[in-house]
Amino acid sequence: MDWDVIAASLPEFGQGLLVCLALLGSSLAAGFVLAVPLAVARVSRRAWLSRPVGLYTYVLRGTPLLVQLFLVYYGLAQFDAVRESAAWPLLREPWFCAWLAFTANTGAYTTEILAGALRATPAGEIDAARAYGLEGWTLYRRLLMPAALRRALPQLGNEVVALMHATSIASTVTLVDVTRVARDVYANHLLPVEGFGVAAVIYFGLTFTLVGAFRLCERRWLRHLARPA
Repeated sequence: MDWDVIAASLPEFGQGLLVCLALLGSSLAAGFVLAVPLAVARVSRRAWLSRPVGLYTYVLRGTPLLVQLFLVYYGLAQFDAVRESAAWPLLREPWFCAWLAFTANTGAYTTEILAGALRATPAGEIDAARAYGLEGWTLYRRLLMPAALRRALPQLGNEVVALMHATSIASTVTLVDVTRVARDVYANHLLPVEGFGVAAVIYFGLTFTLVGAFRLCERRWLRHLARPA
C-alpha cells in the first residue's frame, strides 16, 4: 500500500466527492419535484393522465442508466435541430447532461414509489378525510401525499443510495468525480488498490451516512408502525 500516493491524491478525491454530492443532491431534488405531480397523475383514473406517465416510467426503468446518459450526451448532439436550438449551450455540457439523465431516471423510480404508496392508503383514512370536507388537491396536500411520503421512506432511501452509487458512471462523460480520480490514480501509478480502494471507502462512507439518515427519519415518522416492546 503506497500511502504517499494516497495522501497526494486526497485533494483530487475531495474535489471528486464535491462533484458527486452536487450531482446527487441536484438530481434528487429535481427528480422529486418532477415525481410528485407525476405520481398523482399515475394513480389517476383518467387514462389520458396515467398512461403517458406509465410509459415514461416503464421506459426509464426498463433501460440502463448508462445507456440513457450516453443517449443524452452523445445521442442528442447528432441532430442538427438540437445543435441549432437555444438548449444547445446546456446540452453540450457534460455536467448538465449527467444531471438531466439522473433526474429523469430517479424521477421515474420515485414516481412509481410514490404512486405505490398512494395506492396503499387505507380507504378508511380517505373516507374520514372526506367526512371532514377534504376533497381534490386539499385531500392530497393534507392527507394523501404526507402519508404516502412516510410509507415510502424505506423505498426512497434505497433509491437515494442507488442513485449515489450510479453517480460513478458520470466519469464516462468526462466529469471528474470520485471514480474518475480513482481511474487516474491507477493510470498514472498503476496502483489499483490505492485508487479504487479509496473510492470504495468514500462510497461506503456515503452509503453509511445516507442509510443512517434515513433510519433516523423512519424512526421519527414511522414510529407509529413499530411493534410495542
